[in-house]
Amino acid sequence: MTHPTAADLIARSNRLGADPRTTNYAGGNTSAKGTATDPVTGEDVELLWVKGSGGDLGTLTEQNLAVLRLDRLRALADVYPGVEREDEMVAAFDYCLHGKGGAAPSIDTAMHGLLDAAHADHLHPDAGIALATAADGEALTREIFGDRVAWVPWRRPGFQLGLDIAAIADANPRAIGCILGGHGITAWGATSDEAEARSLEIIAAAEGFIVERERRLAAQGRHAFGAVVPGREALPRAERRARAAALAPVVRGLASTDRPQVGHLTDSDVVLDFLSRERLEVLAALGTSCPDHFLRTKVTPLVVDLPADAPLEGVVARLAELHAAYREGYAAYYARHATPDSPPMRGADPAIVLVPGVGMFSFGKDKQTARVAGEFYVNAINVMRGAEAISTYAPIDEAEKFRIEYWALEEAKLRRMPRPRPLATRVALVTGAGSGIGRAIAERLAAEGACVVVADLNLDGAQEVAASLGGTDVAIAVRADVTSEVDVRAMVDAAVLAFGGVDLVVNNAGLSISKPLLETTARDWDLQHDVMAKGSFLVSREAARAMVAQGMGGDVVYIASKNSLFAGPNNIAYSATKADQAHQVRLLAAELGAHGIRVNGVNPDGVVRGSGIFAGGWGAQRAATYGVPEEELGQYYAQRTILKKEVLPEHVAAAVFALTGPDLVQTTGLHVPVDSGVAAAFLR
Repeated sequence: MTHPTAADLIARSNRLGADPRTTNYAGGNTSAKGTATDPVTGEDVELLWVKGSGGDLGTLTEQNLAVLRLDRLRALADVYPGVEREDEMVAAFDYCLHGKGGAAPSIDTAMHGLLDAAHADHLHPDAGIALATAADGEALTREIFGDRVAWVPWRRPGFQLGLDIAAIADANPRAIGCILGGHGITAWGATSDEAEARSLEIIAAAEGFIVERERRLAAQGRHAFGAVVPGREALPRAERRARAAALAPVVRGLASTDRPQVGHLTDSDVVLDFLSRERLEVLAALGTSCPDHFLRTKVTPLVVDLPADAPLEGVVARLAELHAAYREGYAAYYARHATPDSPPMRGADPAIVLVPGVGMFSFGKDKQTARVAGEFYVNAINVMRGAEAISTYAPIDEAEKFRIEYWALEEAKLRRMPRPRPLATRVALVTGAGSGIGRAIAERLAAEGACVVVADLNLDGAQEVAASLGGTDVAIAVRADVTSEVDVRAMVDAAVLAFGGVDLVVNNAGLSISKPLLETTARDWDLQHDVMAKGSFLVSREAARAMVAQGMGGDVVYIASKNSLFAGPNNIAYSATKADQAHQVRLLAAELGAHGIRVNGVNPDGVVRGSGIFAGGWGAQRAATYGVPEEELGQYYAQRTILKKEVLPEHVAAAVFALTGPDLVQTTGLHVPVDSGVAAAFLR
C-alpha cells in the first residue's frame, strides 16, 4: 500500500508535469519528507521520497520514487569530501536507502534532502529559465520577488548545490524558493499544497514579467529576436511540407553519419518565427543553458543559412557543407575541454537542424527521443525569447556545458541503458498492413524495434493496427491506393515527415481473383496487375528515391507467392502478377545494390487463417477449385506439403524479419519459401 505522503507527492508531481509551461518531459524532480515505521525496529523513522533518476513528473508512479533514510542522508554532509569529489556522493546515496529504496536516486537528491522543508519542487519552466539565463538575472529576481525568492549562482547539479540551496534558504527565512542561475527554479513548503502553490507563484510571476516586457517591445515596434529577415518567412503549409519531405531523408542521412537516427519535424509557429528573425544565428550559436536541454539537443544546432525558397539542389549541397563544418566544430569543442579521463566523444552529428521557412528537424535513437529533443529546443527558444525580452540571453559557458555533457555520471547512466532491439532506428513501411499477413509483419517489425508506417486502402483498419502497436512514437497509419502515383508519393512523404526517412519497405498489398482462363476478364487481369505488379513498382521506386537520398542503404521485401513458380489451375492473373513481382526482386537487387539497398522476396503459400485475401472470397474460390470445404482449406494446403504444417501470417512475418534483421546483411536477390515445403515450387 502506498504511503500517504508518497501518494500526495505523486499526485502533485503528475499535476506539475502535465503542464509544459511548468516543466519539460523528464525534467525536474519533486520530494516529500514524512515518517514511516521501520519494519526492523518497529520505531518511527524519517524518510525522503524523491523522484528517482530518469523518471518523468507527468507520468510518475510509486516505482519511480527513491526512498531514503533522512538521518543517514543528512549525515553525508559530515563526510562530504568537497566539490572536486562530489560525484562520489551519488554512490553514497545507496547507503541511505530505506529497504530496497525504489528507483535509483538522482544527482538532485541532495537538493531535496538537505533542504529544511517538508516538501520541495525543482522545475524547469521556460519563464524561470529565461530569468535564470538573463545577464542581470540576479537583479531582476530582486525586482520581481524582493526577498521572497532568492538567487543561487550557477553550479553544476550535485551535493554542493544542495548545500548551497539549504544555506540560502536558512539565511532567507522569508524565501519561498530560489532561481538557480542558468538552470531553473526550486520552491519549498511545509505542506504539499504549499510547495505546489509556491512553485506556480514563482512561474506565474516570471511569466507575467516577461509578457509585460514583450508588450513594451511590441509597442516600440521591436521583437526580442529582432526583425524578420526577408526571405526567411515561413513558406505556405503545403509548400513547406513538400520541401520538408524532400529534405528530411537528406538531413537524416547527414545526422546519421556516426550512428543511425530517427527524425522528427516541428514546424510550429514558435519555431518558424524564430527561424525568420535576424538574431537566429547569434542566439543559436550561444546554445542552450539548462542541462536537461543541451543533453538532448547538443550544445548548438546546425542552422541552414539560405533563403526559404532557395533551389532545393542548392540547399542539399549547402547542407553537406554545413554538416562537415558542424562536425569539425564539435570535434574542436570536445578537444578544447576534454581531459584524459573524459569519456570518448559520442558523435559529432547535430541533434537539431534548423531550416528557415521549413522548420526544425530533431534526431534521436528512437522516435520518442527525437520528438522530445525537438520539444526541448522549443523550450530553449522560449527561454531565449524571454531572456532577450527582459535583458540579454547569457547561458552558462561552454566549459560548464562540456562538464555536464561528458560527466562521468551521465556516461554511467548511458551505459546502464538496455541494448537496442535489432531493428531500432529503422523506419519500416508496410503496404496492405491493415489486416492479415501485412498486420503480422507490422507487428513483428514493431516488436523488433522499428518505427512502422501502416499503409492500407482501408484507413480504419490501418489506424486500428497502428494504435495497437503503441501510438505515434511507434507507428502511424496512412491510407494509400498503391495503384496511384499520387497516393504512393504521399505515403512515402508521410513516412519521412513522421520518422525522418524510410529504411525498410514491404510490398504486401494484394488481392486475388481465382478464375479459369476463359472466365478471366481483362478487368480481372488489370486489377491484379495494377495492385501487385504496378503497385510494387511504384512503392519500390518512391521508397528507393528516399533511401538513395539518405545514403544509409535499406531493404525492400516483396511478399510474392509460391504461385510465382508453381503452375496451378484457374489462377492465371494472380500467378502471372506474382511472377512479375518475383522478377522485380531480381531486377531491383541488381540495380539498387550499388546504393546498399537489398531486395529480397518471400514466397508464402496456403496462408488461410488470418489472411485478408482468403477472407475476401479467395478462400471460397480456391476451396471450390480443390473440392474441399472452405473451413478445411488450411489443412488441405498443409497436407499437400512436405512438412504437413499449416502456414500462418506470423510465419511470413518471421521470414521478413530474418531478411531485414542483423543476420542476413550480405543477402540480396533471394526468395524465401514459406510454404511448409512444396516441391514443385522449389527454387532452381
